[in-house]
Amino acid sequence: MNIDELKVRYKNWAISVILLTRKLPNEPEFKAARNQIVRSTPSTAANYRAACRGKSTPDFINKLKIVEEELDETMFWLEFIVALLPDIRTDMVPIYKEADELLSITVSSIKTARKNGK
Repeated sequence: MNIDELKVRYKNWAISVILLTRKLPNEPEFKAARNQIVRSTPSTAANYRAACRGKSTPDFINKLKIVEEELDETMFWLEFIVALLPDIRTDMVPIYKEADELLSITVSSIKTARKNGK
């Protein structure tokens, strides 16, 4: 998978997460989760794009580390939502699986960049 395909994949994943949040109830705990996800998820996609424009290997790695952190935060909130609303699990499985795959790709990219100097 090339960089442009990954950019699209991150963006599509972010959109699917945001659309899922529209299905959440309006109770305060879901509002808090929704607000966090609405910030962290698009940030993941935007920071991946920024990493692809990194000016140096350290810059590339630092930006990918932000992607890793934002992905991990989003995954936490997805788990939190499922714990509070088990009925949403079916809708969540493909989204969470994609997040896990993107996280693996990100971590692998960081390791490769450190090893090869980008």
